[in-house]
Amino acid sequence: MDFTFTEEQQAATEAARAVFSGVAPDGVPSPALVPGAVAEDIDRPLWAGLAAGDLLSLTLSPEHGGAGLDLVALCLVLRESARALARVPLLETCAVAMALQRYGDEGLAAELLPRVGRGELVLTVGANGRSGHDPAELAVTARREAPATSNRPGEGPGDAPGDADADTAGWVLDGVQSGVPWAQAADWIAVPAHTGEGRAVVALIRPTHVGVTLAEQVSTSGELFAEVRLDSVRIDSRALIDTAGAWEWLRALLTTGTCALALGLGEAVLAMTSEYTGKREQFGFPVATFQSVAVQAADRYIDLRAMEVTLWQAAWRISTGADGALPAEGDIAVAKIWASDGVRRVVQTAQHLHGGFGADTDYPLHRFHAWAKQIELSLGPAAAHEEALGDLLAAHLLG
Repeated sequence: MDFTFTEEQQAATEAARAVFSGVAPDGVPSPALVPGAVAEDIDRPLWAGLAAGDLLSLTLSPEHGGAGLDLVALCLVLRESARALARVPLLETCAVAMALQRYGDEGLAAELLPRVGRGELVLTVGANGRSGHDPAELAVTARREAPATSNRPGEGPGDAPGDADADTAGWVLDGVQSGVPWAQAADWIAVPAHTGEGRAVVALIRPTHVGVTLAEQVSTSGELFAEVRLDSVRIDSRALIDTAGAWEWLRALLTTGTCALALGLGEAVLAMTSEYTGKREQFGFPVATFQSVAVQAADRYIDLRAMEVTLWQAAWRISTGADGALPAEGDIAVAKIWASDGVRRVVQTAQHLHGGFGADTDYPLHRFHAWAKQIELSLGPAAAHEEALGDLLAAHLLG
């Protein structure tokens, strides 16, 4: 198996390192010290830097001003972003843009995607449903609406690509998506929904759209999230992606990208732990030379390598559509199992080996711990993914 990255993928990694090198992981107040969110907005200077470095257009096709790279390249960049705890919706924006490019209306894609690549638009997605436990698409209903004879008060035809006008058959959305990352900073929100026939679709709405209400929520990492409530929100047909498999593909991108964030964060934490234990002395020797410390660090290194290999396997299956003994969902489940459990074990060991410094709010490790817990919650428990993997194995007998 060849894990060598292409020259383009390596160049994307180097560009990402240059952009993220100036980001301080503790550049905003600690979530332990503020009652609400650590900040009201994303890191706009960093967002501009990502656009200037052509990293927001990395996976866009050349016709939309992008480099045409794949999910593997995006995961390499996400890995670097997590090492700096970058406060930007890089994953959400790129994943939604990729889904729009692959499955969405060509006119809408041509209108929005070049602006996304230039950093002019921020995209996000509601992938948690109402509670985070049930499938996200079940939290919102989408029903088709026949052409109306007039617009509702205050609306005019063509106000924006998502507005249903008098001459266009559209869709009506009702429901709630909870825990939507940085929704207040987004220009467009991708909302999974289900139709009366039970199909999963993806709607693109604006936070300012009539019938959309945002309620503030604060993530475990201290970031500003939102509950997005939809009350008879009308959009035209081109703002709804109803191609079979579109939501499942977008969800796979989000999941695999989150595994990349877990890997990058874990690698940064293990590096911090190595540096600390190499300097901290007991009985005249660095604690890193003690067998018990070295064994724990070695176990976490093994976790990270397992997280890495399963991540690239999943990203490769999604990018290439290659056949395997199991569907790509099996590789994604394995990646989630290692990422969810692995990132937790890495930060727990780091806290233990740092002693009191791990909980000191003047030291950045506690921020990494909060982000790791948020990632773990986003991925869900490893036991659930093991059960899903077992179902796949039962349905696709090997040998």
